[in-house]
Order: sequence, then structure tokens, then C-alpha cells
Amino acid sequence: MRPFRPLAAAAAAAFAALPAWAAELVMVEQPGCEWCARWNAEIAPIYPKTAEGKHAPLRRVDLRALPDDLQVARRVMFTPTFLVVEDGEERARLEGYPGEDFFWPLLADLLSAHTGFVDNTNATGGS
Repeated sequence: MRPFRPLAAAAAAAFAALPAWAAELVMVEQPGCEWCARWNAEIAPIYPKTAEGKHAPLRRVDLRALPDDLQVARRVMFTPTFLVVEDGEERARLEGYPGEDFFWPLLADLLSAHTGFVDNTNATGGS
């Protein structure tokens, strides 16, 4: 059995070296939400390509069917609501969509304050 110990140690080291998705951005939405539709038109196509999107991948959930693995600090009342989540727990939130010009700096501030995000650019939203 001793020959397997080096193999097990190597496998453990390999898994430890893999990047973890510690943070995610959860968008709470509902059908018919006009501001959700506006966010979808203005932000959704570029979000995964940005530094913010790479640091906190987007997860969408329905307001009326929040998943059991998501622990929110308080009830979500408005859509869209954007939750900064780590390890399944809400760390911060942005209620509503303030428009493209305000969304990016607000999101960068939330991610910087509540996760390990470092904004290396002065211009977000396509960084």
C-alpha cells in the first residue's frame, strides 16, 4: 500500500492548486421585470468577459424560487437584486439596476470590499 501514498499526495496537491470559484454574482430576477430586461440588454453580453465577471461568475435565480443552497442576509424584495455571494452566503447586495454607467463602479466597489477582487483598471465594464 505504500506505493499509493506518493500518488495520493500528488493528487491532493493537484486539487489544491486548482482555482476555486470563491465568489459569484447572483442575479435575482423575475419574468416581466423591465429593469432585468434592460440589464440583460446592456450588461449581460459583456459581463463574462470583464474582470468582474471572471472573478464572480453570474448565476441567475428566480425571485419566487430561491435555491436552498443560497443563504441571504434578508428577504429579497426587488428585481433585479444582485447578490455578492461567497461559499453560498450573501456578503453584499445591490438592489435594482442603476444603469450601465453606475452599475460597473458600484459592482467593483462591492466586489473589492467583500471579496478578493482587485480592480486593476480605472474603467470597469469591459476591463
